[in-house]
Amino acid sequence: MQKYDEMYAQLPFGGSDVRAHYKAYAQWLAQQPPATLADRAAEAELIFRRVGITFAVYGDKDAGGAGTERVIPFDLIPRIIPGAEWQRMEAGLVQRVTALNRFIEDIYHEQAILRAGLVPTELIARNSQYRPQMAGVEVPRGIYAQIAGIDIVRAANAQGEGEYFVLEDNLRVPSGVSYMLENRRMMMRLFPDLFTRHAVEPVAHYPDMLLETLRASAPAAASSASATVVVLTPGMHNSAYFEHAFLAQQMGVELVEGQDLVVRDKRVYMRTTRGLRQVDVIYRRVDDDFLDPQVFRPTSTLGCPGLMEALRAGNVSVCNTVGTGIADDKSVYPYVPEMIRFYLGEEPILSNVPTWLCRKPDDLKYVLDHLHELVVKEVHGAGGYGMLIGPAATRAEIADFRRALLANPEGYIAQPTLSLSSCPTMVDSGIAPRHIDLRPFVLSGETVRMAAGGLTRVALQEGSLVVNSSQGGGTKDTWVLNAEASGQPSPELVQALGGMVQGMGGRL
Repeated sequence: MQKYDEMYAQLPFGGSDVRAHYKAYAQWLAQQPPATLADRAAEAELIFRRVGITFAVYGDKDAGGAGTERVIPFDLIPRIIPGAEWQRMEAGLVQRVTALNRFIEDIYHEQAILRAGLVPTELIARNSQYRPQMAGVEVPRGIYAQIAGIDIVRAANAQGEGEYFVLEDNLRVPSGVSYMLENRRMMMRLFPDLFTRHAVEPVAHYPDMLLETLRASAPAAASSASATVVVLTPGMHNSAYFEHAFLAQQMGVELVEGQDLVVRDKRVYMRTTRGLRQVDVIYRRVDDDFLDPQVFRPTSTLGCPGLMEALRAGNVSVCNTVGTGIADDKSVYPYVPEMIRFYLGEEPILSNVPTWLCRKPDDLKYVLDHLHELVVKEVHGAGGYGMLIGPAATRAEIADFRRALLANPEGYIAQPTLSLSSCPTMVDSGIAPRHIDLRPFVLSGETVRMAAGGLTRVALQEGSLVVNSSQGGGTKDTWVLNAEASGQPSPELVQALGGMVQGMGGRL
């Protein structure tokens, strides 16, 4: 199996050479004493811990099964993407997310793609993520998933060249963008000189883009420019609570819990010290099942009773809206290329990973015969859980998955074990290659757009393909180079320095 390294290209007759877009960085890195890098890594961890940039891990054996707060390991060596490469990826992401939104709208209205026989009707009708309560409900601009996190991996093709693949679509409550932003801040704090040597595209404007996107989804009766937006969190014990609070603060909007909201006359209001204030847009970080105890799970205390009634009446927008999970179900994922052809009349720019649907008898037989070679996933699994990586699994683990597949084949898909691209990473033994993926965050409002880059996740264990933070993975800053500004300082650094000068009254 050929391997692809983001920084080093393999030469035809042995050895390697630094790829062109990494050369300036590689020269800088070679001049850094290991002790200096170690000190910077320790400084980053200390700052992250002081600021509270943490996540909770549930079921931690060391904590007796309770959630424990951890700092996500941050690696100092960035993942660098050339501008031309990013432009193609961006076009593919815009295409894909546009088609996914068209699919969700179609499923809850005309169901044309089902009538055309391109997606099996039973795949939707029997899917736990399908919400019949959303059938016929009109949402602003026909957009259901305002925020999408699309997981991208790169693997070597037959020619040894790196090819990008979409691994998963996350359209319910995608997380991780706060780490993208904080990673960039940290790199600019620790190594400002690097941003004078590289024209790195900025990401700091993402909260402004997010707020514009959310306001663009406001109900027709509300002014998008002044729409009241809130971030709905399950509370401080949620694993991503830091991100909920961070994004609310960055956007300048209120962070609320379900108990802070109330529905009156099919309208949602927020309790404030000055009385009730109507809410136009809810950026929810609560799963469907917990949003409204009158409609979904009756024991939930995380949502707001009556919320679905207000949503169906068109008096409030929920982002991402209820029922978007039907499009990021792993059993629906193989049909996304057909969605692009059906709704847009285009060929997919980004490829899917080849996938076997275990609900199909022939696919199931193949998977059972090749479990030791494949990655098997639960269709509703997340966070690296409910997954078998055949080449790294024990005989007992393979036997357990065989029984699970036979008992519930519809609950699983399988994919080949891709050799994910690697990137040099600081580990205990020094600098060594580790496997990575990328989660760009795509915003759908008046237009479909995104900050250049995304969250690069890295598997810190040697040989591991699991990059999830809950499974011991870390993160890296992601640099997209501006191809038209070679040799110029990063626009983000120029902006930051300008802010510093302004804050000093123009005095240096």
